Amino acid sequence: MRISAIIVTLNEEAHLPDLLADLATFKRAGHEIVVVDGGSVDATRRIAREGAHRVLRGESGRASQLNAGAGVATGDVLWFLHADSRLDCDLFGSLESLPSSAWGRFDVRIARDAGCSCGFGLSLVAVSMNWRSRFSGIATGDQGIFVSRDLFQRIGGFPRQALMEDIELSRRLKSVARPMCLPRRVTTSGRRWCRRGLMRTVILMWWLRLAYWLGVSPARLVIWYR
Repeated sequence: MRISAIIVTLNEEAHLPDLLADLATFKRAGHEIVVVDGGSVDATRRIAREGAHRVLRGESGRASQLNAGAGVATGDVLWFLHADSRLDCDLFGSLESLPSSAWGRFDVRIARDAGCSCGFGLSLVAVSMNWRSRFSGIATGDQGIFVSRDLFQRIGGFPRQALMEDIELSRRLKSVARPMCLPRRVTTSGRRWCRRGLMRTVILMWWLRLAYWLGVSPARLVIWYR
């Protein structure tokens, strides 16, 4: 079974090389790497061309970029990754026998940026994210969502919305099957929490989720998020 790793980027020259290096074994095993760039003005696209099989210039916006990558990917399994993720070298082995109607995510670990003092707090956030996902059946992009191509096409891909596209995708997929919650870990950058402040970011994310469930439009939510 062939896997396509789909990575969306926007000015990720500082993080993309590490992720592509982590995917070297994945690439040597015959799997595919697709990078969809949203208009980077740094060296992101040059770096992507050196490590990926395909590099697209997509319409800016995570959902649009993810769908564009899925549209050209040739794998039986689609694996959606953030550019600031780090992977164990054999993480993908868990996906090589995915059933045709299956989807899921990995546990997440959050790495603190240099100079960030909230390391323990980030560990608690990660534990909370992983258990919340197990309980709710909802996955986030930080957790490396994977889905069989057949199922992704059946539910119509990512919704074209400005924010919460991963939440909405999970809701649609969950109506077909519960997610596989794999205990292997994807490490994501803690830059968002370190930059904005740990508690402020946690409160903001919970508020955005609540507002989304209450029917506030993603277009309005993305204004609050920024």
